[in-house]
Amino acid sequence: MLYAVTMTLSSRNIVFKTGIGVSLLALAFTLVASFSVFSVYPQVGADAQRAAGFFQALVAPFFQPAAYVAFVTTISSVLYAFITMFLIYYFFEKTQSPEILFFALFVVSLAFESLRIMVPFRVVKDLPSVVLVISARVLIFGRYYGLFSLFVASVYAAGLDQQKQGNVVFIIAVATLTIALGVPIDGLSWDSSMLVIFGFATMFKTVEIGIVLITMLSFFISAYTRGAKEYVFIGIGSVLVSLGRTVLLSADTWVTPLPGLILLIGGTWIICSQLHRVYLWL
Repeated sequence: MLYAVTMTLSSRNIVFKTGIGVSLLALAFTLVASFSVFSVYPQVGADAQRAAGFFQALVAPFFQPAAYVAFVTTISSVLYAFITMFLIYYFFEKTQSPEILFFALFVVSLAFESLRIMVPFRVVKDLPSVVLVISARVLIFGRYYGLFSLFVASVYAAGLDQQKQGNVVFIIAVATLTIALGVPIDGLSWDSSMLVIFGFATMFKTVEIGIVLITMLSFFISAYTRGAKEYVFIGIGSVLVSLGRTVLLSADTWVTPLPGLILLIGGTWIICSQLHRVYLWL
């Protein structure tokens, strides 16, 4: 039986600081590893299949994959996590908002993208394929933990008991870990975004779209029930960050990273600025 775990402002700020630390470590790891793996990206990319995704399907017929795009998007993802976590801590240090905790967890999840560098790293160091399987499971955990966290942020906006934040963080972790450990992974193949191939990809994409739509609707409902129009913009922002993350992480041509980053950063600014307005006087 789970007992309600109350998360105070100070303990929530510890989560923020931990997120900054995790993002900084991921950035350091990516930069250090890049000295060894940068030159082999063309070789590794030549053995890869094209990354999937809606935006990818639009640009793939017109643009060939570029090997170093995966490196750029990896660095961009980790930098986004580090800078955004620092700004969230700075602007929300004294603001009690349950939604910002779970949005911060979404932000931190992009630090796990540093593990995509393990694909070329394995080639350079001639590591066993099990290394890619393990890193892929951790990466899948990070991606879906972030997605579920964004969804839970919308549920809190709709009125979920704020005293159960600690329990919810734990439940999301258990559910996501179950997914990450259960999905079949091919440790010998990867796509052009340096994501190791795993099973049920189409099903997961469908689930992701459903979760994003439900998240947006939950924020819209919150705007109606709480009489705060800011949640309408937050709902739109949740779609933008989700779309931006998808475009950025699946990019394999030079025309895709920038639109993905613009959507991701723009959606982040909308969510954080509107949440700050909602809780400004609390």
